[in-house]
Amino acid sequence: MRSRSTNASTLGSWLGRLFRLDFSVLAEVRVNPSATSAAVVIVLVASLFAGLGSWLWALQSFVDDRDAFIRSFIVGSLLQTVVWFSWVYVAYLVLTQGYGARQDFGEMTRAMGFAFAPVALSVFIFIGALAVPIGLISFGIAILFTNAAIQQVSDADVREATIANLAGLISTQTDGSSITRDMLRSGSRRR
Repeated sequence: MRSRSTNASTLGSWLGRLFRLDFSVLAEVRVNPSATSAAVVIVLVASLFAGLGSWLWALQSFVDDRDAFIRSFIVGSLLQTVVWFSWVYVAYLVLTQGYGARQDFGEMTRAMGFAFAPVALSVFIFIGALAVPIGLISFGIAILFTNAAIQQVSDADVREATIANLAGLISTQTDGSSITRDMLRSGSRRR
């Protein structure tokens, strides 16, 4: 299959299909190496939206504006992008090493990058009473989409894809939580 370049129109079309629950788009981006950078940009932008929502929520809590901006929007967004790569890598290892699935890391990165797009909905967590439900829903949708992505790009069955996905997610959340906790502790000592 011939690889085509990824432009804004193609990216918009792929995302539109994904949000219409046309998961065949994940198989399409899987085989398109030019979609790798677009997938990483999607993860970064979704993370920035989540960081923006977190910052706007923090502003309502009477915290230091600058400190909250740096921690939640800038550092949090970049950290979440790095943690996402770990999620993909752990899921990849579980599939290939644990289940012997045939899998290409680049293909999995592309598909799971696009599947991470719903995290951008976290921008709405600044709505006080709905912060937790919105956060849970956006990440829940991303988990379901990444599960679909793993199934589209590998020969793993549903159970194997789910276990690999959850293993990746749980391992990164544990690491991410400890990093976040350490970041918050160091910030509280400066005051």
